Amino acid sequence: MLKQTLQQKLLQKLSPQQIQFIKLLQVPTVSLDARIKEELEENPALEDISLANMNDPVEEYPDKDPDEDSFGDDDQSAELDEFNVDDYLQTDDINDYDYGSGQHNGDDEEDRKEIPIAIQNSFFENLQQQLDLLALSDKDFLIGQQIIGSLDDDGYLRRPISSLIDDLAFSQNVIAEEQEVEEMLKVIQEFDPAGIGARNLQECLLIQLRKKDQENPVIKKAMAIVENYLDEFTKKHYDKLERALNISSEELKEIVNEILKLNPKPGDSGAVAGKQLHIIPDFHITNNDGVLHLTLNARNAPELRVSRSYQEMFDHYDKAAQKDKKMKEAVQFVKQKLDSAKWFIDAIKQRQQTLLKTMNAIMNYQYEYFLTADERKLKPMILKDIADRIDMDISTVSRVANSKYVQTEFGTFLLKSFFSEAIQTDTGEEVSNKEVKKILEECISNENKRKPLADEKLTEILKEKGYTIARRTVAKYREAMGIPVARLRKQL
Repeated sequence: MLKQTLQQKLLQKLSPQQIQFIKLLQVPTVSLDARIKEELEENPALEDISLANMNDPVEEYPDKDPDEDSFGDDDQSAELDEFNVDDYLQTDDINDYDYGSGQHNGDDEEDRKEIPIAIQNSFFENLQQQLDLLALSDKDFLIGQQIIGSLDDDGYLRRPISSLIDDLAFSQNVIAEEQEVEEMLKVIQEFDPAGIGARNLQECLLIQLRKKDQENPVIKKAMAIVENYLDEFTKKHYDKLERALNISSEELKEIVNEILKLNPKPGDSGAVAGKQLHIIPDFHITNNDGVLHLTLNARNAPELRVSRSYQEMFDHYDKAAQKDKKMKEAVQFVKQKLDSAKWFIDAIKQRQQTLLKTMNAIMNYQYEYFLTADERKLKPMILKDIADRIDMDISTVSRVANSKYVQTEFGTFLLKSFFSEAIQTDTGEEVSNKEVKKILEECISNENKRKPLADEKLTEILKEKGYTIARRTVAKYREAMGIPVARLRKQL
């Protein structure tokens, strides 16, 4: 037998307005324009003042004199009749619309990001164009297309020839022999960029070297190293290479420099430009005679307002004497749009305040660093330190720090880069691990490149400077800075 009971539970649930604010807060400045434009297109009750001032006459919304009845009921009705609610009103939209959030429940449109894409031929399109210029039989052309389509983004062919033969048989109805595919692969390996269609790094480098002057002794020895001693070369066992080829250090240096000019990932060469996006800073910090001034990027403060026409339309429909089903739907629709517009404007304003409040706390916490640009002046700082100062949740600070940039007189930086853990020195003073990384970077940059400093030696140097850190911690910091191990830093 079922037993019914009553229980009281305390649940923490975010309102639609809070969800909208959280999503807006993590949007960087570069994407905010697109987000606002999207909202303007979806909500006719929201207006951009700057656009309205450019496109509309000033007299569009005259102020009403309380002593003059300049707008009679008939005039007002005639004015509102210009707006056809049926153009906007769709029953499905009202049912699916998340009231107050300004978004449809069916699609998570808020998470879509607009990424600027450079208009240019892709890597595969360039290869296809080169293939089109060749005088080939229909069968060879289809084999070439299959090879190009099977290349990785870095330009390598990592699929076995047997798999290509199977693909041609099933997808193109082409029966090809292994020798035919191999011959067509050699043709594609002659395409630009050099090294394309290789099956491994060794073949990629050899393809590029074969396109150089074969009479040059440096090129000949470079090919010998890549063909017979690639493992020793990658591990920088230069003494073994000198003995094997019977050459001096100066000759080996010239050969190594020639190999280092080659591109190990020829497929990436055409896509690098498309991956580099311009960073738009969210904040600006200027130094005026020792006094720092913080400003928010003007693009974070758009001039938005609720449409007066829609407000008047709602007042008119709401005061109507008779309300049929169509009229009730119109009132619900207009009210929904007005509320959504108000909440979006409030969320934008709250976003501005939160950004300024958070960045101001970070600037004051790291004041000496922003004055001097010396990383050694960076204090240990974690998210909780800023959250306590501005009396906000750690997650809010994290959303600001992970996606926002600040422009200073010495560069543009991600806010996240100013946060670091504390390390205690021999004197008991707490310093930022950024300071330790800076010292490590200086030690490695000043080392003898013929005999690079091992992690054990770097640990001893830091200990002499008062930083007692384990060798594995030194290795972790070195890897975080993208610095290879001592053996791979060796130079001739």
